[in-house]
Amino acid sequence: MHSIRFRIMSFLAVLLAVLLLLLNTYPVLLSRDAVFQEKHSAMSSQGMLLAAALTSLEQLNRDAIAEVLTFLDLSGYDRVAVADRQGELLYDSGDTPLDMGDIHRALEGEIVFRSRFSDAVFLSSLAMPLGEKNELTGAVFLRERDTERAEAIGTVQRHLRTLSFLIGAAALVVATLFTLLITRRMDALVSSLRAVAGGDYRYRHPIRGRDELSEVGRELNQLTERLESNEAEQRRFVADASHELKTPLASIRLLSDSIVQSDDMDAATMREFVADIGGEAQRLQRTTEKLLTLSRLDDKLSFEPEPVDMKQAALDALTLLAPLAREKHVRLRSALAEGCVVMGSRDDMGHILYNLIENAIKYNLPEGYVMVRVIAGETQVVLCVEDTGIGIPEADRVHIFERFYRVDKARSREAGGSGLGLSIVHDAVLAYGGSITVGQNKPRGTVFTVRFPRPTSEETGI
Repeated sequence: MHSIRFRIMSFLAVLLAVLLLLLNTYPVLLSRDAVFQEKHSAMSSQGMLLAAALTSLEQLNRDAIAEVLTFLDLSGYDRVAVADRQGELLYDSGDTPLDMGDIHRALEGEIVFRSRFSDAVFLSSLAMPLGEKNELTGAVFLRERDTERAEAIGTVQRHLRTLSFLIGAAALVVATLFTLLITRRMDALVSSLRAVAGGDYRYRHPIRGRDELSEVGRELNQLTERLESNEAEQRRFVADASHELKTPLASIRLLSDSIVQSDDMDAATMREFVADIGGEAQRLQRTTEKLLTLSRLDDKLSFEPEPVDMKQAALDALTLLAPLAREKHVRLRSALAEGCVVMGSRDDMGHILYNLIENAIKYNLPEGYVMVRVIAGETQVVLCVEDTGIGIPEADRVHIFERFYRVDKARSREAGGSGLGLSIVHDAVLAYGGSITVGQNKPRGTVFTVRFPRPTSEETGI
C-alpha cells in the first residue's frame, strides 16, 4: 500500500514532467512553424518573380535563363533549376541528380512547397509552373538550406533544456520539502487521533496556521473536549446513580437485618419495618425506571411520531395528580387552548407534563396553587407550568436539568425526589425539537416554559 507521501510525490513528479515536456516542445514547435510560414512566403514571392521573368522570354534556353538569373538575387538558394514543358532540365545549378517529382507536379499546374527541419538545418523547396494556366511552358525549382535559423532554434532548445533541468531540480526540492511539511502535519494529526482513540481525552492537538489541516485539528480538539466532558458526566452519572441506588438498598438491608436479628419484635413494629422496606423498594423502582428512561432518550431510539393533543395530555396529568395536590393542600388551575397539537410520543408528552406538575405540587406551599397553561402560537405550542412554591435560586437554575442535581438535597429526599425528573423532561423536550426554560414566578414561585414546533396539517393528517 502506497503512502500519501509517495502519492503526492508521484503526482507532483508527473505534473512537473508534463510541464517540462511542454516547455521543451511547444516553443520550439511554434518557432519552427513561424520559420516554415516565413520560408513559404519568401520563396513564393521569389518564385513568382522568377517565373514572371522567364515567362517574358521569347525563347526558353539555358543562356537566356542564366542571363535572367544574373539580374535576380538568388544567392541564398543552393539550387535553382528550370525545366521545359516536357520535363527536360534547361538549367540546373547543382551537379547531383535532382528529384523531378515536384517539377512534374508543377508542370501539371500545381505549386509545390516543402520545408522540414532535420540535422540542424532547414531544407525548403518550391516548384512552380511557368506560363499561363492553359498554356504551361515549363517549371522552376528553388531549394534553400538555412543553417542560421536552425542553429538559432537549436540554441533555444539547449537553453530550454538547461532551464528545464534547473526548474525541475528546484521544483523537486520544493515539492519534497512541501510534501514533508504536509505529511509531517498529517502524521502529527494521526498521532493525535491515536492518542484520543486510546482514551486520552485530555490531549489537545497543537494548532499551527489557518489552513484545512488546522481546521481538522480544531475539530479534533472540539471533539476531544466533548468526549472529555461526556466521560466526566458519565463518571459522575455512574457515581450518582450508584449512590442513589445504594441508599435505598442500604436501608432495605438494615431494616431486614433488624427483623431477622430481633427475636421478640412485636407485630406493629414489624409491620412498620416492612412498610419502610416497601417504601424504599418503591423508591428504588422509581429511580430505576427513570434511569431506563434517560438511557432510552440518550440512545435516541427511532420512533414513529404521532399527533398528541397537549390539552388532553395536560388534563390527564392533572387528573392523575389531583390526589397529591389535595394531600399537599395545593390548588390546581388550568387554561388550556384548543387545537394545540404536537408531533411526538404520547407517553413522553405525558411524562413531561407529569414531572413538571408533580414538582410544582411537591415544592409548593400549603394553600398555594399550580397554574398549567397550553397556548397556541402561529409556529409553536407553548406549555407553561407556574407555581407559588419555594422557588429556585438564580444560581441553581443553570444546573437544575443536570442529572441527580438537587437544589435542596434534604428537602428533595424528603419529598421522594431522585434528581432525575427534570433531566428526563429536558432530554425529552430536546428530542422532539423543543426548548425549555425556567424563570421566577411573580410574586414568588417558579415557572417552567416549554416550546414545541407546531406541525403542519400535512404532518398531522388532521
